[in-house]
Amino acid sequence: MSAFHFLFLCLLFLTPISNASTTATARQPRPNALVIPVKKDAKTLQYVATIKMRTPLAPVNVFVDLSGPFLWVDCEDGYVSSSYRPTPCGSPKCEVAKSSGCIVECHSAPRPGCTNNTCDVVLDNPFIKDFLYGGGLAEDVIALQSSGGRKPGMLGLARTPVSLPSQLASKSGLPHIFSLCLPSSTTSNGVMIFGNKHYVSLPDKIDYSKLLTYTPLIINPVSTAPSFRVGDSSYEYFIQVKSINVHGKRLPINRKLLSINKDGFGGTKISTRTPYTSLHTSIYEALAEAYSNAAASMNISRVEPPLGDFPACFSSKNIEHTATGPRVPAVDLVFEDNNVWRISGSDLMVQAEDGVMCLAFGDEGENARTSIVIGGRQLEEKLVVFDVASSKLGFSNSLVGGGTNCANFNL
Repeated sequence: MSAFHFLFLCLLFLTPISNASTTATARQPRPNALVIPVKKDAKTLQYVATIKMRTPLAPVNVFVDLSGPFLWVDCEDGYVSSSYRPTPCGSPKCEVAKSSGCIVECHSAPRPGCTNNTCDVVLDNPFIKDFLYGGGLAEDVIALQSSGGRKPGMLGLARTPVSLPSQLASKSGLPHIFSLCLPSSTTSNGVMIFGNKHYVSLPDKIDYSKLLTYTPLIINPVSTAPSFRVGDSSYEYFIQVKSINVHGKRLPINRKLLSINKDGFGGTKISTRTPYTSLHTSIYEALAEAYSNAAASMNISRVEPPLGDFPACFSSKNIEHTATGPRVPAVDLVFEDNNVWRISGSDLMVQAEDGVMCLAFGDEGENARTSIVIGGRQLEEKLVVFDVASSKLGFSNSLVGGGTNCANFNL
């Protein structure tokens, strides 16, 4: 177990969850890597990690958020810690966290989440859209398992100086790199790995670090956050998709949507907030039509009307099932470097009801800020590596196809 002091955000009175980040580290041996087990929440379809925080250490549940700039927790929920330190207004840490102001007067006795002269930081709650919250910046101890609950907060993994990966890299001496292997089941674990580049799975001891495909991470020059300063770039993770193929055939779509324009619209990002990949309406409609034609060629018929959030559904009568899921036409995301992210089998289809499977993609609308958002379902049971130091993204094929899953990494 390795313990570190981290900057974090305490949300004030406004919601049952609050923001946390990390700080300085005690003298201890440098770890080879840091790991956090991850579970899938059946109700929200979000991914939940449990970390230990405070003095004395106590377990804290946090949602995994690739789009989150902070680690935040609920300081209204009996937060007690002897190592808690509020961050004074005007301090350098306030500027690093892009503080929106100062909490001048807190109308209760001083305690975690309520201290005078503390940096105020604005954040959004991904479960309540179009609503902003404020919280006080502070720091406390976080302990993570090294290699070689309460109400949930949010574990921000974005490209900001105060996200968990950034602070771990600066305080542990580990490379600025982290990996996700998200579980598809609500009954088994996945894992987050910080600072390691070698990933060996059981039972066959496959070294997936040698089997990853890489594509560059790119910067959206305009912030996609609900609140930002003029001139800020986005801290989310974007990649450049140049085309989409269905069953080997390129979709006829407006390629301008695949690039980020001067106003920050378009492009492709990766998000754990979105349970299923979502697409700009014109891309979705082209995909649904092409997919229906490809499915018909395999004697798979489309079902009308649509079911729930899934506009394109199909009869499963003639769908063969394999170890990696239903045998259906594949969808390929093709990158500028011609590498391909293949979406197939269980990544591609969701069982909507008996005898009906639906394409696990959503229609984000004609005014979608980002044209393609790769969601959680398409990330599951794959090793996805965010090499921030080298500005590249690595990804594996489905681990299930290799006879393993995200619960079987030898750490």
